[in-house]
Amino acid sequence: MALYGERGFDNTTVAEIAERAGLTERTFFRHFADKREVLFDGAAELQELLVGRVADAPGSLAPIEAVAEALDAAGAQFQEHREFSRQRQAIIGASAELRERELIKLASLSAALADTLRRRGVSEPDASLTAEAGIAVFRIAFERWVDDANELALPDLMRDSLDHLRSVTGGV
Repeated sequence: MALYGERGFDNTTVAEIAERAGLTERTFFRHFADKREVLFDGAAELQELLVGRVADAPGSLAPIEAVAEALDAAGAQFQEHREFSRQRQAIIGASAELRERELIKLASLSAALADTLRRRGVSEPDASLTAEAGIAVFRIAFERWVDDANELALPDLMRDSLDHLRSVTGGV
């Protein structure tokens, strides 16, 4: 992260990352497919958390409420890493390639959530719409959370974003 901050993503090489970390390039590639993945490490754990929470939510919960509970859990986990998240988002925001990679990761996360909702018995298009709405809530709240002017906690921003979504859809 420090190298990306100092030199920019495009000007940082894997050799420099490995050297700074006290590793060989070979060891780096055992852990990461490429230098972009350093910024997206943890995506699988996030997906596992969200999918697991939705899968384990009480069957009586509406699909969006199951997703809201999962987002609340994710928000609590991210809360401890606010400064890192701010640095990461600044690096991603400065690179079209990384912004595209982030959108791909979010689309994969949405697909996994939709699949989990379908396994819970939610039919289409409801499963996909709920998953996409959940990811939109996550993305908007996260963007607000990493903004230096904001001091609210991520779980609070997620609930607030979900409340706004309910408001603009007529409370549906």
